[in-house]
Amino acid sequence: MRNEILNNIDNPKQLEKLYRDNKVSFKKEFNQIYPGHQENRSLSFWHERLNFEKEKQAIGSKNEIIIVIAFALIAGLIANIPNFSGIDKARFFTRNISFIVFPVLSSYFIWKQKLAFKQWLFPLMATLIAAMYINLLPNNTNSSSITLSFIHIPIFLWATFGYSFLGEHINSNQSRISFLRYNGDLVVMSGILFLSTIVFSAITINLFGLIGINIEEFYSQKIMVWGLAAIPIVATYLIQTNAQLINKVSPIIAKIFTPLVCVNLFIYLLAMIYTKKYPYQDRNLLLLFNVLLMGVMALILFSVAEAGKNAKSKFNLIMLFSLSVLTIIVNSIALAAISFRLIEFGISPNRIAVLGGNLLIFINLVLVCYKLFLACFKNAAIEAIEKSIASYLPMYAIWTGLVAFLIPVLFQFK
Repeated sequence: MRNEILNNIDNPKQLEKLYRDNKVSFKKEFNQIYPGHQENRSLSFWHERLNFEKEKQAIGSKNEIIIVIAFALIAGLIANIPNFSGIDKARFFTRNISFIVFPVLSSYFIWKQKLAFKQWLFPLMATLIAAMYINLLPNNTNSSSITLSFIHIPIFLWATFGYSFLGEHINSNQSRISFLRYNGDLVVMSGILFLSTIVFSAITINLFGLIGINIEEFYSQKIMVWGLAAIPIVATYLIQTNAQLINKVSPIIAKIFTPLVCVNLFIYLLAMIYTKKYPYQDRNLLLLFNVLLMGVMALILFSVAEAGKNAKSKFNLIMLFSLSVLTIIVNSIALAAISFRLIEFGISPNRIAVLGGNLLIFINLVLVCYKLFLACFKNAAIEAIEKSIASYLPMYAIWTGLVAFLIPVLFQFK
């Protein structure tokens, strides 16, 4: 091996072949040869390639670790309010589960970006107003307008958190796309931590069970709730300090599921035509239809965001274009069904909220679809797709706020 390396010092192709044939032997012999040939630029490159030490996984500064622990404890305290106060758990978590997550994440990014007072005043006031409003709503489980508020307040808080995340770059489309990418990474990392927490908890409970100590109730009520509440902030910390842990996972998930969902949606539409089961009369089918629509829309948004960050694969763009066309068809059917129900059964909080949300998604989808068409068949820049997504995000935030705060009042909390 040593002689072969020496004989091919100026033959990069043969050196690569030798390396691939026996990497261990190549590295050993090369490191013995190199000290006498350090002036050779080709061998200098190989030396760096073979002996480059990867950076260790970052753990962040001591101060940041302390801040993250503090925020995790705050999240745990909020989650434990029913245990401390005796408030009904179902009532509390129905109204306040999003306050365990988004205010803490907002505070972390406000601290991390060292935002000025005027920049974090809005998220602070918005969070306080939302918390007071949602907890002062009547306890009427039969009110559709109040239920809508429960559903939309978390989305409103997510939008408020986005404001904190963007900081000084609130008007930057690129920063908004980064926010979408972060959310995709957060879902993946939180899922991993959640599954790890469940496995660890199951092992712990069963280990104590083997020695005759039943800790299941105590552990689930007094310990596990702290761990679950800490997941979002810990996941965010890991993403921020070790982006390499997760930034390759989200694109892979998007690439796998985009064609699968595209095929699935096409078959579903054919099956719906064959069975003649349309969401006009069946309210539950319409609700499921809208859940499907929002899920596919989210996949398109995250996939386009990832497409802009990674290789601009023509196949991926065509898949996204096909998926957006199918989703527009699904959205059109949903809009027709909602309009039919409005005419047939009259105005209601649910119909108004669903109609407005579907109209927003439909307009956004048409814009994205058009930009995807240009990128696929006219070789237009993919940045235009990102811009059509990023510039539209405030519209969702505004509509969510109107549904959460205004509709219950307009319909007198019915």
